[in-house]
Amino acid sequence: MNFTNFLMMHQEAGLITVFLLLLFYDMFGNENSKRYFRFTACLLFGIHTISGFFTPYLGLIPHEIGTAFGGIYVCSDMTILMKNILNIGTLLVLMQSGQWLRSKDIKVREGEFYIIMLATLFGMYMMISAANLMLLYIGIEAASLPLACLVAYNKYQDKSAEAGAKFIMLAALSSGIMLFGISFLYGATGTMYFTDMAELLTYNPMTIMGLVFFFAGLGFKISLVPFHLWTADVYEGAPTGVTAFLSAISKGAAVFALLFALYRVFENVYIVWHHILWVLAVITITLGNLFALRQKDIKRFFAFSSISQAGYIIVGVIAGTPEGMTATVYYVLVYLLANLAVFGVITAVENKSGRTDIVAYNGFYKSNPVLAFVMMLALFSLAGIPPLAGFFSKFFIFAAAAAEGEYVLVFIALVNTVVALYYYLLIIKAMFINQEEEQGLGLIKTDIYNKLTLLFCSAAVLVVGFISCIYEYILGI
Repeated sequence: MNFTNFLMMHQEAGLITVFLLLLFYDMFGNENSKRYFRFTACLLFGIHTISGFFTPYLGLIPHEIGTAFGGIYVCSDMTILMKNILNIGTLLVLMQSGQWLRSKDIKVREGEFYIIMLATLFGMYMMISAANLMLLYIGIEAASLPLACLVAYNKYQDKSAEAGAKFIMLAALSSGIMLFGISFLYGATGTMYFTDMAELLTYNPMTIMGLVFFFAGLGFKISLVPFHLWTADVYEGAPTGVTAFLSAISKGAAVFALLFALYRVFENVYIVWHHILWVLAVITITLGNLFALRQKDIKRFFAFSSISQAGYIIVGVIAGTPEGMTATVYYVLVYLLANLAVFGVITAVENKSGRTDIVAYNGFYKSNPVLAFVMMLALFSLAGIPPLAGFFSKFFIFAAAAAEGEYVLVFIALVNTVVALYYYLLIIKAMFINQEEEQGLGLIKTDIYNKLTLLFCSAAVLVVGFISCIYEYILGI
């Protein structure tokens, strides 16, 4: 081992630096100085996020690509990009959550929230850069345990505590299932290294059993049917900022980990996981859409929406080509931006009224036209309406699958897109057509941090689809 190993981990080093600075600030700062904790946290993590994009190209730190620590850790342009996408989402969530953390109605420590969120992000970094099944498993556990704390962070609310308990129990169950699958794969190949395992895997019962159990564990993280049952209850009970983190950043990290595992390890048994994913994608898209139609709580509504979106993401994975991988990464980026725009509005409404029922949005446009417009843009993007970024992300996903002859799958996904548009229009109908309640929400004033996130996400949803260099950059990596 030499210093080059650590140069490959410049993003992890930056994250740990921010983590330690905030930890010491929270431990030793006085109450007066902690008034600036949110600003400091967002500033430091913002610098870390920007440096993740530009540091390798400015020559500030030597840019090393390759494997480290005996081959268990890998750094590539694609892993760097994926971590940068997660950084953008995490920064937006940190900015959106501050007003809730400082609310007089709750009694929680602000500093711990930011610190725990960075801890779970570090685990996601490990998931993405893992080149060994054991490091991947450790990364998943390192991400899941702090995330369970965040889900139950509002300890004075019963739903939050219940959500935390459900999340940690099902996370433990899925981890056990995944570890069971890893043991089968190790028994079949005698190694846990991705490159070695890929050469040794064959179509035998032990390999297939290991693949099924391994994928079941990751399916929980992505909320694929039938591993989705925790999603609605946890999304509803968790603080809204944590729900946003779960729906966008956590799901994105799990998808990225799945991509690398399938393409690096299980390429030789493509036929097996192709059929499994095909069935799961169809069921996930369909059931997610159907259950979303029945929801009255907006957080549960977007829980089933996120389940359906996970199915669309899997369509890109099924393609099994560089174009499919590119479309999947691009889809996660666009989905993250649109979803966080939605949750930025939900956060503003909940901070003002404490309500998360869809009825609360009746006549929302009359009292809050800007927030209603932001929500409309995000919903249209999630539905795939042109010319918003969501249209281009779905187009690339479908094009990649169709190029491999998956016409039936693409047709089913397209039909479900119409269903999804219908239930997204229900929210838009409530905001723009339905009559406001007598005791409506009134004018909602959100803080400057949330306003900046909404502005950024709205602009991104409008223009990202037209900036072709983004897709071309991902494809060229």
